[in-house]
Amino acid sequence: MAAILSACCGVLGAHAGQPPNIVVLLADDLGYAELGCQGHSGVSTPAIDSIARRGVRFTDGYVTAPFCSASRAGLLSGRYQTRFGYEFNPIGARNVDPEVGLPASERTLAERLHELGYATALVGKWHLGGHARYHPLRHGFDEFFGFLHEGHFYVPPPYRGVVTMLRRRRLPGGATGRVRFGDVILSTHMGHDEPPYDADNPILRNGQPVVEAEYLTDAFTREAVSFIRRHRDRPFFLYVAYNAVHSPLQARRDDFERVDVADVHRRIFLAMLARLDRSVGAILGELERQGLLNDTLVFFLSDNGGPTRELTSSNRPLRGEKGMLWEGGIRVPFLMQWPRRIAAGQQCSVPVVSLDLYATAVRAAGGAVRTWPEGDGVDLCSIVSSSAGGDAREAPRGGSTEADGERVGRRPLYWRVGAKAALRLGEWKIVRSPDRETRDDRWRLYDLKADIGESRDVSADRPEVLRRLVRTWAELDRQMRAPAWSPR
Repeated sequence: MAAILSACCGVLGAHAGQPPNIVVLLADDLGYAELGCQGHSGVSTPAIDSIARRGVRFTDGYVTAPFCSASRAGLLSGRYQTRFGYEFNPIGARNVDPEVGLPASERTLAERLHELGYATALVGKWHLGGHARYHPLRHGFDEFFGFLHEGHFYVPPPYRGVVTMLRRRRLPGGATGRVRFGDVILSTHMGHDEPPYDADNPILRNGQPVVEAEYLTDAFTREAVSFIRRHRDRPFFLYVAYNAVHSPLQARRDDFERVDVADVHRRIFLAMLARLDRSVGAILGELERQGLLNDTLVFFLSDNGGPTRELTSSNRPLRGEKGMLWEGGIRVPFLMQWPRRIAAGQQCSVPVVSLDLYATAVRAAGGAVRTWPEGDGVDLCSIVSSSAGGDAREAPRGGSTEADGERVGRRPLYWRVGAKAALRLGEWKIVRSPDRETRDDRWRLYDLKADIGESRDVSADRPEVLRRLVRTWAELDRQMRAPAWSPR
């Protein structure tokens, strides 16, 4: 494990200054490898990469589920979503089921920060219940601009100004493959039709439907920039949950024309990613113009691994993709910056998880929060280096040493999705992933330090490690609830 330096930040209520603004930038279905700072030489993401350059890149950053909704439930609640029975991913009409959504009993990060005097806003995708009882305004957000379900067209039919690739079971004449009709491409590569994402799923401003004319990524960026401008004189929490690069595959024509890639599938994806990167740059640029960048805690991460077959979104060198508990489904790009408190250009290999955003943000805002082992999350600022401009008097409660990183590195990370399960403890990981054909539900053991691609099951070589991790998973699993609802 890389050496972990001294404390960088802490409870800002200890001084007279204003607490930091907090911005969470969440990408949708972005694979582990799809950023320049993640080592991918074939993509250009300068704005997103700048977050790593100004702060820290967590090489072993995870989310709590391999798909959208449950992952967001963990991030916003700061708790494993299985503690309150939120285990699966509602899609389609299931989004409006009155029994499916983030329970009112869970105090979201927005609610905690609202109680601490923050202005709060969600811009983008909610996907934590489409019924009125689960609306974002009932979960601590003062403002909401976005949609409630799992996806949305960036530009609705007739798809003006965009190049669109739609999934189909069959092409005209019953053929399979891919065919292009002007700026619309039909493809059978997934074997099913494009979901009707926009059905009963309007763009909302707070509680009212609006007609949005801009490409949706641009519209969300516009609203995020507006929120920053309007709240520059008070602390704010801005959660920008982009639906990019989630399907449907739709790229602005000008972005598409800039990408020099032969495969039209990959070309649309990279054009969408380029627009997402420009959007992140616009938000960071507005923070800088308003003189807020140094005093804003910014996170960037993806909600799950990339669905490679669907989007081309790469998780290399990891095994698996979205929906799986192999590393490719749950290990994601995970970046953080806070120039006033966090030293620039760091790389941290301590395993961390999206639950940690809650603890980090609440403590930075001056609030109290239970951290591991009493809670599920940790304050990420306690395991990275402070900036030269940081004030040593503002260290976390109890101080921080290199031992804090080592202690956090011993925290078990837990996953359960129906019959699938996994646990990481240090460099070891166990996975139980029965497939449709074999129904093989045995536990497999991997040494991630030696085998990041999970290619060699070493359970027969290290039975004592396997037993210890299975026992740890079972102890944690006993703390969890049964699913509150089934996926179908």
